[in-house]
Amino acid sequence: MSHSKTRTAKIIDRRHFLKTGVVAAVGSAAAGSGVFAAGESSADPKPITTRSFGKTGRELPILAYGGAGLPKVWGNPLSTEDRVKLVRYAYDRGVRYFDTAGNYMESQTLLGEGLKDVRKDVYLVTKVETTDPAKVRGAVEKSLGELQTDYLDAILIHGTPGLEQMTVERAMEVHAELVKLRDEGIAKFIGLSAHSYFDKALACISTGGFDLCMLSYGYLPRGYNQLFSPRMVELRNACVAKAHELGMGIAAMKVVGGGVLGAWSGYVVPGFEKRRLKQLPAAAIRWALDDERIQLLVIGMRLPEEIDANITTLSADVTYTTDDRALLTEYCAKAYDSDAIKAMKID
Repeated sequence: MSHSKTRTAKIIDRRHFLKTGVVAAVGSAAAGSGVFAAGESSADPKPITTRSFGKTGRELPILAYGGAGLPKVWGNPLSTEDRVKLVRYAYDRGVRYFDTAGNYMESQTLLGEGLKDVRKDVYLVTKVETTDPAKVRGAVEKSLGELQTDYLDAILIHGTPGLEQMTVERAMEVHAELVKLRDEGIAKFIGLSAHSYFDKALACISTGGFDLCMLSYGYLPRGYNQLFSPRMVELRNACVAKAHELGMGIAAMKVVGGGVLGAWSGYVVPGFEKRRLKQLPAAAIRWALDDERIQLLVIGMRLPEEIDANITTLSADVTYTTDDRALLTEYCAKAYDSDAIKAMKID
């Protein structure tokens, strides 16, 4: 692999994107922009469409907040104070499902601070990364402290690190420890997440022991740092089918391809018409929601205008159109020919 391809690939990995300098430029622009003015509030927002979240019995707005959009090193340009305000801004705009993980740096602390006085009104979810069942309780207790809560609406076995690094048998041993925490009232529901490795995810889902799952599910078949092979796409689809059959809550992540169809689209395909680049995220969102089995979209949002844009999309007609299809087809054809995509591994 050439040095050029390696460097370009980092553009579409949020955990390395800062190294390209692009986020640094965004950050310097945002730092002095007064992102949150005193007393600022959104103007008469329309309610976000809701869907029933599987066997949890909760009716939730379909836009969920992905806490991976909060860490500084993963590209959020805001100050600590403004990131706490960003969490609260999402809540004030109607978002109720908040997702994070034990290894998302300062994400849990920021969510805990931003939501502590509305805790009973939100659906709070975190994940455990440990592959050692003996360390599960300690990891969850740490998360509870950072989130400033004494219970979780759901606790997930993380995808990676987590399920990807374990056998199915070991994952079920971790699951057994989560069951103990659920029985104690520390977590209401148990789930799993998967960026890829859908063979393992399907085996876990098929046990019937999980209440919800979060799966990479977008027009661009991308996981954490890979593209799906045709086999993995089929396994992903089988996960969705089985989870739906079992009445599980199904949340989609990587809806905008980890930023390829969103914040980083212009860097992946330079020269693509800017007006149409702005239309990509909404088209990708409508593609995902065209599958009515998908009940939540977990999207990492770094700025208030990103929250506003997604809510505008989800407060309107979300019918997937022929124009959406044409735009996604044209853009992704160019993206697949880019060094950024060519440098990604195929799983």
